[in-house]
Amino acid sequence: MIRYLRGLVLKKEAGGFVLLAGGVGFFLQAPTPFLQALEEGKEVGVHTHLLLKEEGLSLYGFPDEENLALFELLLSVSGVGPKVALALLSALPPRLLARALLEGDARLLTSASGVGRRLAERIALELKGKVPPHLLAGEKVESEAAEEAVMALAALGFKEAQARAVVLDLLAQNPKARAQDLIKEALKRLR
Repeated sequence: MIRYLRGLVLKKEAGGFVLLAGGVGFFLQAPTPFLQALEEGKEVGVHTHLLLKEEGLSLYGFPDEENLALFELLLSVSGVGPKVALALLSALPPRLLARALLEGDARLLTSASGVGRRLAERIALELKGKVPPHLLAGEKVESEAAEEAVMALAALGFKEAQARAVVLDLLAQNPKARAQDLIKEALKRLR
């Protein structure tokens, strides 16, 4: 099983990219946020999942072990294939997805393309409470602006855990963001 590759990003394509590692070009399918962050010609390390299908082998790439673990957890649900798992990882930040799975929040899962109400309810039911604790680690907000944004979102009726996960993801992208900017961006993701 191929679990990790390091190499040069040769080419980005729809839904994936070609990684040159050890003189071999591997095509890896990946979540949209990871694909957007990749730069052609740059070296990158990728955590991978190799899947055997009737059509052949498929390789999926992720920026970290957290995304890989969520992908594999989603695949454990009956009726969830790699396409749906990638859609969920593309639509929701890893911490927010982990929190939604832990709490069985089917409504949030339907925000992913191709995930209808019934499938979301099945995923929520089968994975509720089964999310490994390490996927929820590091949820402490250290910024006063971020804490203010979390409290404001909670006051607007969002679950505090969801608001915290989204704000933490936004804060990772822009550590100096002001509270009002965090709230504005978080609202886009939570609706």
